[in-house]
Amino acid sequence: MVFGLLQREQPAVEAATERPIIDMQAVVKVYDTGTVRVNALRGIDLTVPKGEMLAIMGPSGCGKTTLLNCVSGLDTIDGGQILIDGTDINALNDNQKTTYRARNMGFVFQFYNLLPVLSAVENVELPLVVSGTSGKEARTRAVAALERVGLKDWGGHRPAQLSGGQRQRVTIARALVNNPAIVWADEPTGDLDSTTADEIMTLMETLNRLHNQTFVIVTHDAGIGARCHRIVHMRDGAIVGEERPRREAAA
Repeated sequence: MVFGLLQREQPAVEAATERPIIDMQAVVKVYDTGTVRVNALRGIDLTVPKGEMLAIMGPSGCGKTTLLNCVSGLDTIDGGQILIDGTDINALNDNQKTTYRARNMGFVFQFYNLLPVLSAVENVELPLVVSGTSGKEARTRAVAALERVGLKDWGGHRPAQLSGGQRQRVTIARALVNNPAIVWADEPTGDLDSTTADEIMTLMETLNRLHNQTFVIVTHDAGIGARCHRIVHMRDGAIVGEERPRREAAA
């Protein structure tokens, strides 16, 4: 199933051959409680071209979510460098990082992270409000984002009034409302039944093709990985291999 306006697909846009949109060099992350020291990332080197749909896979505790949090600026690093479209994300202060994320990144999580007291359209507006967009423009763009994911008539509903699949589509609309260059997704289908998970993955594939947005997806699901351009495998805080599966065509 493909939603609303997404049915009118265009040919895929070739990934850029110039500067990668993500460039991680020798990235190290250590968690030290004083009694326990965990080397969560051990010298990660990873480059991602613009428009790639990348899956990060590996066993629980291997560092997948830590990598996602560090490369997106949600967490700090202890060594190395991360460039996002040429910007050294760790050279920014906390306020600068928040603004940069709100303007250039979108986030999709397994458990939605929607505010229960806000309606769907109000949840979608949040990144725009954070980045200083006027209320009128934020509402117009939020309504358009909900329409893109097939929820035009559900904007006034609160999360508790929506199904799991609808809530995840609201999350995706929020991730896309600022037209981000990169969308980070941490187990985006992990809390969904197989049919709804397939619909959400089809939606992300279609958005990737239509808008050449970069998707970085942490997943345990080999079926999700098989629908990406590339899979990076992690173990014990390190990248241990990668593969390029045959891309499944979105229905």
